[in-house]
Amino acid sequence: MTKMDWKKDEKTIYSPKTTPVLLTLPAMNYLTIKGSGAPASAGFQKAVETLFSLSYGLKFAPRKGLTIDGYSEYAVYPLEGLWDITPEAITRGTWTKDDLVYTLMIRQPEFIKENHIEAIKKNLTKKELLLDQVKFETITEGDIAQILHIGSFDSEPQSFKILDDFITEKGVERMVKTHKEIYLSDFNKTQPENLKTILRIPVKKR
Repeated sequence: MTKMDWKKDEKTIYSPKTTPVLLTLPAMNYLTIKGSGAPASAGFQKAVETLFSLSYGLKFAPRKGLTIDGYSEYAVYPLEGLWDITPEAITRGTWTKDDLVYTLMIRQPEFIKENHIEAIKKNLTKKELLLDQVKFETITEGDIAQILHIGSFDSEPQSFKILDDFITEKGVERMVKTHKEIYLSDFNKTQPENLKTILRIPVKKR
């Protein structure tokens, strides 16, 4: 059986270079969880743990006796985060990491359905996870601009400047102030200067 591996099979989406590109993305299925506060907060860390616990539970579900039609071995997709700031911070005109609002998500293969997720949740009840906050959503991002950022999260503005200039050059415009990050590195184990993060902005034609 051939293993599905997003690193190899979907390089256009998940293996960008440090130069920006425009892409049109199809509908994709995700486990999502919403929250607010700094990434170092306990709530954020528990949200990440919840999503990965469910995702790996689904990956290994057939070994636990759960039948999934069309199942194929696959690599768990990376963590993604959609980022915004609170209305209060927008009104103030300044913000700190405590003002961040996020939707964390992990993409799921097309053969994963909501009933599979509910079945796995029943096996994770002893871990004190945020299972009741997880949603299964189909999200269509459509037209986006993205770039690979290498380095700490605090240095992301440098790559966003390159991305903003690229958007202007290509004759498109940013649709919203929010942006998405896709974490290709384990930020708990990787040195900040070596982190690899995809930065993504939704765009539209002018």
